[in-house]
Amino acid sequence: MKVGFIGLGIMGKPMAKNLIKAGYELIVNDFVQPAVDELVALGAEAGKNGADIATKVDVIITMLPNSPHVRSVCLGEGGVIETAKPGTVVIDMSSIDPVESKKIGAELEKKGIELLDCPVSGGEPKAIDGTMSVMCGGKKEIWDKYYDLIKAMAGSVVYVGPLGSGNVAKLANQMVVAANIGACAEAFTFAKKAGADPELVYQAIRGGLAGSTVMDAKVPMMLAGNYKPGFRIDLHIKDLNNVLNAAHAINMPVPMSAQMMEIMQELKCHDEGSCDHDAMVKYYERMTGVSIVKE
Repeated sequence: MKVGFIGLGIMGKPMAKNLIKAGYELIVNDFVQPAVDELVALGAEAGKNGADIATKVDVIITMLPNSPHVRSVCLGEGGVIETAKPGTVVIDMSSIDPVESKKIGAELEKKGIELLDCPVSGGEPKAIDGTMSVMCGGKKEIWDKYYDLIKAMAGSVVYVGPLGSGNVAKLANQMVVAANIGACAEAFTFAKKAGADPELVYQAIRGGLAGSTVMDAKVPMMLAGNYKPGFRIDLHIKDLNNVLNAAHAINMPVPMSAQMMEIMQELKCHDEGSCDHDAMVKYYERMTGVSIVKE
């Protein structure tokens, strides 16, 4: 099967590489030429834009920063809609506003093009090793047809419901992740300020009810002072913006998510937007004058 792949960033590039490893032929596009060149060196073909790629494949995967980028690639000048034949499927694996997913899908449907919204969770490490979680929205029969393609990049692929449901699930995921990291940052800073060893407190509570995948992934990074991005603060801010927009569109208060957004905005004000979201602990470090980094 020949597959189009648009968006070769921190997540998209390893995802595309895993498709090549799985035996798929790829036609790729990105505005960063070295990323395209890297995939071409592995056997992919370079495409000029969405319209060019749509003339050569029946399915196109997009992995882009946010809603406007997906809209542009699908509906803009040189976009997929210009040349795609009826029956073409776009699998958008970006994390965007579910309201916008539905709008883009409605425009594509007028030309007989199907859209699945299939955002991912797991960050760069899981994109590299092919163990991401994927949550999918759209027509079930289309999801069934392309399940194996998506599974070649992921450890878990779950159908959630109609178009937009994938991004609803992703935003729910990001709400929980943000609150969990924030709670860990607060709790272990509290432990340090109260005179306990944060690392020993972590070992004491990680096996109990407070333990979580997030805790085990992020607290060791906090303790090591490691803020190398697996998932950047800037990207989490983008997701929380989409949370707030989508929640307010249905008159849903989301006070905890709003508070996590304010903490991340404080980090961005200190030029830490490119840090991993475990850097939320730095907010507490500045507020308390206490650091949990092991000496």
